[in-house]
This record gives sequence, C-alpha cells and structure tokens, in this order.
Amino acid sequence: MHKRTHTGGKPYMCSHCDRRFVQTANLKTHERTHTGEKPYKCSHCDKRFVQRANLKTHERTHTGEKPYKCSHCDKRYRSSEHLKTHERTHTGEKPFTCDLCGKSFTQSTNHKLHMHIHTGEKPYTCDLCGKSFIIKRSLKEHMNIHSGEKPYTCDQCGKGFVRSSDLKIHLTLHTKKKRLYSCSLCGKSFPLLKSLKTHQKRHTAKKAYMCFECEKTFFTDEHLKMHQRTHTGEKPYMCSHCDKRFSSSSNLKKHERTHTGEKPYTCDQCGKSYTESSSLQRHKKSSTARNHNMCTRKKSPKLSR
Repeated sequence: MHKRTHTGGKPYMCSHCDRRFVQTANLKTHERTHTGEKPYKCSHCDKRFVQRANLKTHERTHTGEKPYKCSHCDKRYRSSEHLKTHERTHTGEKPFTCDLCGKSFTQSTNHKLHMHIHTGEKPYTCDLCGKSFIIKRSLKEHMNIHSGEKPYTCDQCGKGFVRSSDLKIHLTLHTKKKRLYSCSLCGKSFPLLKSLKTHQKRHTAKKAYMCFECEKTFFTDEHLKMHQRTHTGEKPYMCSHCDKRFSSSSNLKKHERTHTGEKPYTCDQCGKSYTESSSLQRHKKSSTARNHNMCTRKKSPKLSR
C-alpha cells in the first residue's frame, strides 16, 4: 500500500464518478459525498459528520478544548488546519497560487473563490429567481429577500436587515461624524469605500451585456437579468405585507416602505426624511436653489430711479 504513494497507483475507483484512491478507507469516505451518509454523530448535539476527524474537531466547540498552540503567539486552535492557517499570518506564506494571474492566498477556500473570477462560475443559484452567487453565504443572505427574514439586527435601534452588508451601511447613520466617500467624476457620495469603487466602474466600464429582445446594454449580467423581466413579465419578489409582486428586490424594498412607513433617507440640513434616495436628492437641489435665490435677492443692489 505504501509503495503506491511512490508509484501513483490508485486501484480503488468510485462507483459514482471517475475518481480513484490509494486506499479503500479513502474511497469509502469519498463515496459518502455522493450518498450523503454521515455515520459520526456528536454526543452533545444532533450534528453528524462524514469523517471521525471532523467529529472530533466539532466536539471541541462543546468542550472548549484547543490543543493546537501557535509557536509565534499565545493563540490556540481546535484543529491543526486552523493553526496552520493562522501561522501564515506570522510567516507571510501564501501556498495557494492562481495559475492564471499569479495571485497567492493563505487559504485554499479563498483560492477557489478567486478562480471563479476567471471562470465566471457562480455555482450557488436561487431556485426562486435564478440569481447566481460565487459563495454559499451570499445565496443564504439573498434567500432572506424572498422569505422576508431579517436576521441582522442593529443593536442601537433594533432595525433588522436582510444582509450583513446592509447592516454595516445602516450603522454609519448612527455615528456622529459620518464619513462619506465622494465620486470625483459626478460628486455622488457613499458611506462605504467599497460602494464608491463599485459606482466608479460605471463611469469607465463598457456595457458588455446586451438584451437580445431590445438590444439595450448593461454593465453586469445581474442588471441584464433584471431588465429581461420587463419582457418576460416575471416578478419573483413578493411583498410580505400584501400580494404585490416585483421584478427586482430594490422595487420590493421601496414598496414595503409604504407599509412600514420607513424613511431611511434623511436631509442632514433640515432633518426631513424620505422613502427614496431620489426624493432626498430632489429636496436637496430645491433647497440649494431656494437658498441661492434668497442670497441673490439680499445681495442685489437697489435700482436707481
């Protein structure tokens, strides 16, 4: 058996796919990914696992045991894999390298996610609206839009949110000195630097996604999908308060405010609030114009008779 590690011989083949293995034990473990069998059950809770090693690591979440200690600092971990990942923060080692662009990563999971950027693959798809995602967590958060669940709650005002990113944006409203990132090309401001960067791409990026029905072009495939619903009539987003349906989650959000009375867009000059950002922008422009006219009237010299 040991010699096979040198010769590369893998005599045990999976009956479900073409993968081959050196040992029967490895084959059995692999086949559970097809059958869904999880023979190892936690004695503290109902969780089950494919491998005994994974069960042991999990049980430490109940016992609090962390046998793996970092040789560079005092941090301890439940598994040797978590320790290895942590130690790379000290050594700077990035063993997982992209063959296409040369970018390196400390974790294999981050490397796999990065590869989707090159392939365009989005393996996690919503069964309700067809939207696809690179990571499973994004799909889970997206499903909250359909279910109406808001698991992310602000500890300052109790407001709930569908996505953790929405909560982060909301929290900036509570900070006394709200930092805004402004676009140098159009002047639009954003509470997050990430939002500004996404916005700026619209000034420079090409509209590579075209609708075959009307030839309209879009920056992203998601915006194209949303637009195509105007042709198909599909409305996958339903209001949790009434039976109204919408083609996009943003339109659903706007509509739901008619039920909740929520007005998240507030003028920092007079305190007036609005349900939509466009209404706030119109208000600001009209206020600026009024103030400008008042100043002009005050400064205008009286005409001599």
